[in-house]
Amino acid sequence: MVLMLTLLPAILLALRVAAGPVLVEDSFISLPISRRFNFTGPAQLCRTTSRASTPPRRAASVGVGSPATTYSLIVDTGSSNTWVGATQKYVVTSTSTKTTQAVSVSYGSGSFSGTEYTDQVTLASGLVISKQSIGVASTSSGFDGGTLTKSTSTLIPTVTDNLFSQGTITSNLIGISFEPTTTEDDVNGSIAFGAPIARSSPALSLLPTRWAFFDTPKDGTTSILASTAGIVDTGTTLIYIATNAFTKYKSATGGVADANTGLLKITATQFAALKNLNFVIGGVTYALTPNAQIWPRSLNTAIGGTASSIYLVVADWGSNSGEGLDFINGYAFLERFYSVFDTANKRVGFATTPMYNLVDRDLA
Repeated sequence: MVLMLTLLPAILLALRVAAGPVLVEDSFISLPISRRFNFTGPAQLCRTTSRASTPPRRAASVGVGSPATTYSLIVDTGSSNTWVGATQKYVVTSTSTKTTQAVSVSYGSGSFSGTEYTDQVTLASGLVISKQSIGVASTSSGFDGGTLTKSTSTLIPTVTDNLFSQGTITSNLIGISFEPTTTEDDVNGSIAFGAPIARSSPALSLLPTRWAFFDTPKDGTTSILASTAGIVDTGTTLIYIATNAFTKYKSATGGVADANTGLLKITATQFAALKNLNFVIGGVTYALTPNAQIWPRSLNTAIGGTASSIYLVVADWGSNSGEGLDFINGYAFLERFYSVFDTANKRVGFATTPMYNLVDRDLA
């Protein structure tokens, strides 16, 4: 079985305010990441299976141009491209070069079109990427940011690629760390460029991407999905699994579809009986405890839910196993594990952190 994935560590540009100062340690760069909500109307987290429809964003503050204009960047391992200007206007400076390439991207819940530029990108003082390819939106709908598509036959270096090739970092990889949050705007993570593992993280399991995601979610001891392929994506909020697996998960949890949020809703009694959801990746089991499987109750009303209800973060991908991707492990998975994306060696890795069973859901 072949993994249907090309993992190129990347940053997807969008708007918002500064996330805080960049931290420089040893031979890698650590950039704070904020979780922010971006609702434009009544909130329903699972309106579609489109990854872009989920409103919470993981954003980091970065400068573009010289003098730099600060943009908030959506940290998105599911895209290898970068663009700005959807809502916050792109500022042309002495380092900005307009190309002849038009760009256009459509999603299930939005689109953008514009022009490709190359420009200087600044992560911190003295940590500068020259001639980074970016898309500059002239029109957009439904998004703060998007992706840049130049040509299907042309390879465009990512932010991480250029940091490595220009000698800013010594390894072409990134490490991403999140923590669960109960607020709508919270600096709750970091992205380390060139770092194989954060100092505070335990042993890391690194696996080749061509087989790393043979993944078997298990609810306790009951298998709900055979070994298969999928992706890990910081740009997706929930955990999506194939419809046939989701049906088994729904039955095992007793969850009922909630019309307001699109999520499964369970009772307090059902939560008390909830088992671990285990993901077996490369022979290593990564357990989502009951606390890790539910949406933060303090944020229930932000997604159109009831404050006292309990919602699950596992959702239906919309197609059965074998008809495409069988799962997407999004932010709900990644906030419990430290993750590393190693472009040079085509590997991805995870490590358990103290957050894997953190009771932050106001249920303790």
